Amino acid sequence: MSELGVWLAQQCQEDRDLLLKYQPKRFAKRGKVDRYCAWLMDFGFIEMKLEFLGVQALIDDYDLARVSDVLLSEEQTETLGLIQKAIRKSAHVLEMDKTQLVEHLLGRLLDFEMPEIQGMLEQARQSKDSVWLRPLRGNLEGANEGALRTLVGHSDDVNAVAIAPDGKTAISASLDSTLKIWDTETGRELKTLTGHSYSVSAVAIAPDCKTAISASWDQTLKIWDTETGRELKTLTGHSDVVYAVAIAPDCKTAISASNDKTLKIWDTETGRELKTLTGHSKGVKAVAIAPDGKTAISASWDKTLKIWDIETGRELKTLTGHSDAVFAVAIAPDGKTAISASGDETLKIWDTETGRELKTLTGHSKWVNAVAIAPDGKTAISASLDSTLKIWDIETGRELKTLTGHSSAVFAVAIAPDGKTAISASNDKTLKIWDTETGRELKTLTGHSYSVTAVAIAPDGKTAISASSDNTLKIWDIETGRELKTLTGHSSAVLAVAIAPDGKTAISGSSDNTLKIWDIETGRELKTLTGHSSMVNAVAIAPDGKTVISASDSYYETVKIWDTETGTELRTLRGHTSGVKALAIAPDGKTAISVSSNKTLKIWDTETGTELRTLTGHTNSVYAVAIAPDGKTAISAAHTLKIWDTETGTELRTLTGHTDSVYAVAIAPNGKIAVSASHDRTIIVWDLLIGKEVASFSGEDAFEGCAIAPDGVTVVAGDRSGRVHFLRLEGVSDGR
Repeated sequence: MSELGVWLAQQCQEDRDLLLKYQPKRFAKRGKVDRYCAWLMDFGFIEMKLEFLGVQALIDDYDLARVSDVLLSEEQTETLGLIQKAIRKSAHVLEMDKTQLVEHLLGRLLDFEMPEIQGMLEQARQSKDSVWLRPLRGNLEGANEGALRTLVGHSDDVNAVAIAPDGKTAISASLDSTLKIWDTETGRELKTLTGHSYSVSAVAIAPDCKTAISASWDQTLKIWDTETGRELKTLTGHSDVVYAVAIAPDCKTAISASNDKTLKIWDTETGRELKTLTGHSKGVKAVAIAPDGKTAISASWDKTLKIWDIETGRELKTLTGHSDAVFAVAIAPDGKTAISASGDETLKIWDTETGRELKTLTGHSKWVNAVAIAPDGKTAISASLDSTLKIWDIETGRELKTLTGHSSAVFAVAIAPDGKTAISASNDKTLKIWDTETGRELKTLTGHSYSVTAVAIAPDGKTAISASSDNTLKIWDIETGRELKTLTGHSSAVLAVAIAPDGKTAISGSSDNTLKIWDIETGRELKTLTGHSSMVNAVAIAPDGKTVISASDSYYETVKIWDTETGTELRTLRGHTSGVKALAIAPDGKTAISVSSNKTLKIWDTETGTELRTLTGHTNSVYAVAIAPDGKTAISAAHTLKIWDTETGTELRTLTGHTDSVYAVAIAPNGKIAVSASHDRTIIVWDLLIGKEVASFSGEDAFEGCAIAPDGVTVVAGDRSGRVHFLRLEGVSDGR
């Protein structure tokens, strides 16, 4: 701990609490710049403030300079700003697990060379006296990249988000059938609203901020009291999924859009249905009400938009031009223009008076799911299935910024009333808050452009190879984290990779149904192995390097053994009743273990191809398996991990700790430690002798691959965003 941290720890509890709570404020108020900076750049203070007063109190300390007499230099402002941003970006993790403070400060600040930051990080490193995973380079979004804050709490996709007119709260709607009310300043979850029996597809907040209306796949809408979270009314009448809802400026009426091809106008006070609007030939995906409350615009699967007179329910115009379903529509504050978002990967700007198309905005690479217009009417933000958001200049139609950070489709976006921040909702189960002025578009993708599905480490421990859904493999220098080569040739996602014992060649498996053998030094493709009739999920190379085993999703020819020199198929192992997700070969090369989505493992004799035994016990699909160096035990991964005796097939132990499916597991050379990677965004280190978790690291996206180097302490992991993480296990004896 730093000298300041030691001194604070030595104070009596009452004095320490007062110092932590008020001292930075006193320094700021009295203009004591050096003392103010010294405390906020000291890891001991940061750690203790977090521990005793929480993450938001710590974040608030860095704002004091803006409202006090402190006159910081440009360098001090930048340094304090970076530390604050790093803490705020990791707030959702630190609120649940304060012990990961060091890991997250390193992950977000390690690449910044300011002496004060590097000094603080060194204090942080030295403070650790337990087993932990140390980032070897910046492995999380940098402090000045991406979103301001991430909101976590939903257990499934977040479909929609709305920001209250006062900008202080937001409400999200999720596939988990709930809505959540959030404090936008602190990111704290205030309430969870339950009542819908199925996915909540949309939410709107009344202009008076007192009520909200949700729309659901259960064919109903619900009116909520936003202060108490109480359900006030349920609106029934639609005969299919209700996709959207909008509330009129006078708060007295609302309009809903449904897959039953209609829109309905409701009296929000009585809950009575006033009118049904018909005209679309397919489901209606979205609706927006003009600022004057007189007209509404709907968007439909039928590729059109329609403008309606709310008072009479009459259709005024039909807007045509999109070549695919229209998923969203927003009306500008002046009511004269509207913007639509479509499955044709474009947005269109319309003149609402004439119905004329003014501009087409292109740039997204997949469906555009949502669009919001800023209060000044000058910019718009779109959300796409391509995992990004884009900020557009409405007048020129020019793309201004691309916001990256979500690891999966972005379904919704809302802009705060002041126009300075926006909130997005994603398939990755999170919401993210963005600075719309800067866009914080400083993220440089150091890695794959899509999910990293697997990683392998060379026998010398110096290089690693990652496989990705972007159809490529990448070779990395583990020490520097530098990308050395990109291997191209597969025509679809690369799902598996293994490196030969001599370190000279690698073999990949792909959803294009093939395997490819690569020369690691040159990056050249040597052979393509064909024979599988479905995607190749896994590949393992025998210790002699002469044979390789692959696993497929095919029901009939799930496991194949190949001669690596000739590329010929030697035999097919049949027995699994569903796709094989992973496999491993024992150190003696005589047996192999495969795991399947039918919840079982099978042990095979690799020489004869006969099935030796089937291991049962998992209650979910099994996604990964690793065999210990002595060949006597194996670990399989599903929602839990299980340790097996490979000779008898008996289950020895179950390891619990992950909250979602585990997609990869690796065992250290000493056989005493294992590392698992999960869709719950964590990597967990296990002590296999006692069957307990000894360390963990929380990332920003679902982890899908991991490997341990021959040194037993270097860990390489890949996540769904395309990032490759290089970590070192500290606090343990030599892992070999």
